[in-house]
Amino acid sequence: MRVIVFSDSHGRLDFALKALKEAGQVDYLLHAGDFYRDALALAEVSSLPVKAVRGNSDRSVDGPVEELFKLDGLLVYMTHGHLNGPHRLGGLLKKAVAYGAKAVIFGHTHMSQVVTMKGVLLFNPGSISKPRDREHPSYGILEFGEEGIKPSILQL
Repeated sequence: MRVIVFSDSHGRLDFALKALKEAGQVDYLLHAGDFYRDALALAEVSSLPVKAVRGNSDRSVDGPVEELFKLDGLLVYMTHGHLNGPHRLGGLLKKAVAYGAKAVIFGHTHMSQVVTMKGVLLFNPGSISKPRDREHPSYGILEFGEEGIKPSILQL
């Protein structure tokens, strides 16, 4: 299974649509918040199954702030990350371990991050609209297979 991951689109669907074209075949779309409505629009345009969460810029939108779901038999925890405080990775890892999740998908910082701690993948695709850690917008690809999850960060 191949999954495309976005975060912090902030209404800039043009970049996400370009990423969908560049990414090739994907089976699922994840959106880790800011803007939740963008995920719904991408679901409609792409016809992909989508999971999404609200972020700190989604105050007037109804939707979950966290999701726990399975992809290719592995439990995944997704949240925007704004509710996890200054020790973000530690808080996210603690929740993942409590839930039994093998991966945490988050955003909020507008900076991509791929870390494995205690056997849990902590994955932030960066921002598809306003990156803070690079010149160009970024997104993630997660490939689920027999060996687990292979993460990658791509730029437009």
